[in-house]
Amino acid sequence: MRKWILAIAAIALCSAAAAQNSPEEFQARYERLVRSVGASGVGVETLIDRWEEAFPDDPAAAVARFSYYFQRSQSTEMVSKGTQRRYLGNAPTFTLKDADGQDVNFFQEDFYDEDDFAEAMRVLDRQISLHPNELRFIFLRISALTAYEKEYPDMAAAALIELVKRHAASRKDWTIDGEPADDEIFQQGVGELCAEFFRIGSPASYEYFREVSDRMSKHFPKNPAFIDNLGSYQQAVKHNDQQAAKYYRKALKLDPDDYAARTNLQTIERKKAQAKKK
Repeated sequence: MRKWILAIAAIALCSAAAAQNSPEEFQARYERLVRSVGASGVGVETLIDRWEEAFPDDPAAAVARFSYYFQRSQSTEMVSKGTQRRYLGNAPTFTLKDADGQDVNFFQEDFYDEDDFAEAMRVLDRQISLHPNELRFIFLRISALTAYEKEYPDMAAAALIELVKRHAASRKDWTIDGEPADDEIFQQGVGELCAEFFRIGSPASYEYFREVSDRMSKHFPKNPAFIDNLGSYQQAVKHNDQQAAKYYRKALKLDPDDYAARTNLQTIERKKAQAKKK
């Protein structure tokens, strides 16, 4: 009987100690566990359940829940893309010869379980409905859609363009992790999503990269980053060095230390000089 009473007391003490955990302690425990087993590894869902039970309004727990389902939805396969040299911005994982002696390139490609991916999106959609001006959830959703859609990020681009339009129409009181987010944070987040479109390297993603960069350069004309993007589009996609150089010079007028603009402009001028020597 005594042992049974002691056991009950021990459980009560453990429950009391757990109730005293702060959101920061849950975050730290979660990060340690993820480093060991990954975002969807053994024990992660249980920890998130306890975290949300203790602090149902903690947005960090929602991010963890999204990450759990998003990673669980992913599986990686090796796919052949023939003689294609790059796929989704990546070089081949390995190359084999076919019967005719030609190179056949293989790439790692992520595929997504529809149910788990949909659950990950539902987590974000719920948080966006509760916190419509929280950029963390909006950016995560667009980034996840970009990964899911691969070469044709139509939904991701539509969401990003709508976000830019919202900002231009009426400056929102954006937040990031619950703290006020200024224009610089907004521009940085959009810029990183633009970079994802460029990295994919498909005709569709390149066009979305150009469209978003063009909109942002008009809304934020003093930011050279989006002008650089338009130069990169002309240089890498349209192979129009002359038009690209105009954008890079415009960016350098705004920021003489703009490394991307200066380096890319030097590449163009070097190429031009070499062509004259021939």
